[in-house]
Amino acid sequence: MKLAIVTAFPPSKVTLTEYGYYLAINFGSHPEVEEIILLTDRVAGNRETILEGIPIHCRVTIVPCCGFNRYRNPLHVLKAVSKHRPDGVLFNLQFLKFGDKKIPAALGLSMPALCRLKGIPTIVLLHNILEQVNLENAGFTSKKWLQYFYNFTGTVMTRLILRADLVAVTIKQYVTILQDKYKTNKVVQIPHGAFELPPEPPFSLPEGPRKIMTFGKFGTYKKVEVLIEAVEMLRSRTDIPMEIVIAGTDNPNTPGYLASVKEKYAHVPHLTFTGYVEEDMVANLFYESAVVVLPYTSTTGSSGVLHQAGSYGKAIVLPDISDLGVVMREEGYDGEFFEPEDATSLATAIEAIVGNDERRIELGKTNYKAACSLPMTTITRMYLDHFKALIAKKNS
Repeated sequence: MKLAIVTAFPPSKVTLTEYGYYLAINFGSHPEVEEIILLTDRVAGNRETILEGIPIHCRVTIVPCCGFNRYRNPLHVLKAVSKHRPDGVLFNLQFLKFGDKKIPAALGLSMPALCRLKGIPTIVLLHNILEQVNLENAGFTSKKWLQYFYNFTGTVMTRLILRADLVAVTIKQYVTILQDKYKTNKVVQIPHGAFELPPEPPFSLPEGPRKIMTFGKFGTYKKVEVLIEAVEMLRSRTDIPMEIVIAGTDNPNTPGYLASVKEKYAHVPHLTFTGYVEEDMVANLFYESAVVVLPYTSTTGSSGVLHQAGSYGKAIVLPDISDLGVVMREEGYDGEFFEPEDATSLATAIEAIVGNDERRIELGKTNYKAACSLPMTTITRMYLDHFKALIAKKNS
């Protein structure tokens, strides 16, 4: 099988880049995949070196052909598809993958339908659905008329995406919502999966302060102020040495957010901003952390950081909101919960872990077990099975 994947891919720093990377290397572990054609965004840097030393058993062809807010994305992607003639195309998408302006975003989301019209079996992996996004809490808009407009536009775009042969979502609840609203039988659940599964991790911690870590793209619905204030509260009432580690970058929609936070909290000791974390540094970042905090006010789909934390056997602190709570329960993860934007509640949740090694290790083992049950090799096998069925149907 020759498989094309339309996705962000390193060294790009936009959303879904890491998921695209792990999709590629795990599809490449299956013997029936002869070639992977990555149709990805144009960025500076040598992408070929990223895959050096990775055990991929097939040819990988990287075709930079997309750009954010570019009107000609469909033309370039369809041209690449026509040239490479894949047996199937997988789109790794969320609604703002191709732009935050209406026309280029809509044109980008039309590509699955266009690929299907060319007779190529097409699957969309849709990470979020607007029906489950609180537009105000997620940082899109607080204006009611704009929320109505976004919801109307989202409905139109979802109908367009559903023109693909199959739409996969990561949360069971999404299947029901889309089936009921759009009267379709094209939606299936394929879980998010754990990016990688190292051998059972050490549950001990290195010498030094307990690292309280958060990881992601911050500034919209992921806010770090509450984490900093919660740890400051803990420091005032406990003698446990702690370091706050904020790993990652600004969300593209909120440039300058982390710089403003760094300036505001310049007086706070042992506060580290790592910036962008290179792929080969991610494991150490997690292994050295006592707890991983998800300081979210809302969600826009399943959480990659949740699944990474599980892979590395980490205890998690998170709000019990919307999709996060659903995923935790469906996939067997566990953690300490706090009220969104409530520093006192967050401080209590963190203390329950950093002040109790038995509880920290118990949560780490539970989350590692949950991650092991859904490795990305299993997830990519599900996609391949669906592609085989679509290809057989096309050829019958």
